[in-house]
Amino acid sequence: MKQVEDSEILEKFSNKETRNEAFNLLLQKYQQKIYWHIRRLVIDHDDTDDLVQEVFVKVWKNLEKFRSDSKLYTWIYRIATNESITFLNKKKQRNNTPLDDVSEELAESLVASSYFNGDKIQMKLQQALLTLPEKQRLIFNMKYFDDLKYEEISEITGTSVGALKASFHIAVKKVETFMLNEDITF
Repeated sequence: MKQVEDSEILEKFSNKETRNEAFNLLLQKYQQKIYWHIRRLVIDHDDTDDLVQEVFVKVWKNLEKFRSDSKLYTWIYRIATNESITFLNKKKQRNNTPLDDVSEELAESLVASSYFNGDKIQMKLQQALLTLPEKQRLIFNMKYFDDLKYEEISEITGTSVGALKASFHIAVKKVETFMLNEDITF
């Protein structure tokens, strides 16, 4: 199936008669990418599903106001990123726990999740990522898993390219150290 261009989606969305079709095209194009972006941040499948719905409700409500001064997917990623960070912060505040404890809780839910079907190395990688500070984990995920360019990540996070490169480098070193120090048996 041919991938529809963002410009076509936006054009269809501007017409009330084709608005629903446009939104369905947008969902087909971005829903899975956004799901995995959020999932790598919040870990839990059910929380991810809820956040994906919230993200696309916000997209629906605000797409008419989209100014095209950034790419559509960059805009959607920014919404997804902000929703995920807000969710994690609320979880931390609700439980009155430090972020390290939230990361431990996420790691435990990852191990117990029936939705995670990765091998031991993938599990260790996810556990390593949970040891990273939130911003480093976000940048690592966007660069490593989503294969976004630093300029795109900069647009999404509002962080300079130089700072992103430094954060990514530090995150990679921390992940490497974690992976080397953890006992992975097969």
